[in-house]
Amino acid sequence: MVTTNETPISAAVKVSDDIRPEEYKAINLFFNRTGAVDKIKPEHNVKDSFSSLVGGVLKVISIERGKISCVLDLKPPILNAYSIMHGGAVAAVAARLATACVRTVIEKEKDIFLSELSISYLSAAPNNNKLVIDGSVIRSGRNLTVVAVNFRLKESGRLAFTSHATFYNMPVSSL
Repeated sequence: MVTTNETPISAAVKVSDDIRPEEYKAINLFFNRTGAVDKIKPEHNVKDSFSSLVGGVLKVISIERGKISCVLDLKPPILNAYSIMHGGAVAAVAARLATACVRTVIEKEKDIFLSELSISYLSAAPNNNKLVIDGSVIRSGRNLTVVAVNFRLKESGRLAFTSHATFYNMPVSSL
């Protein structure tokens, strides 16, 4: 067991004997610096609080059949410890925009569910910038709908993230 003078990640963590003390110290320091060991604040310990954070920085600019464009302000609630957009926020925005795009081509009576979401993180999106996010339906059939979502830095037009989402379209029940 490794012992250090650092605040432990958790008292219940079992550390393998093949982890050297300096490795454990580096991992522990990373988790402490990034806030991974902090307790969730009461105001954030409510149902769907992350969606509220994302919704507060996302603004729709156009809607067409199969296409939606938004602008996202990069503000502290969706940034990580390095002051760049958090990967989880990228995924939340991609899933939300992809779902909205599907709803422009699939009738409301049909249930849909996200079966796959892939994201490529191509470059950082730093604090106090804006992203233009374009979602478009690539393919929509009887059972599947595929959506592409691209995140570009507004100022330079550089592609920061790209995402593909696959949805299953459930048939309307005939009961």
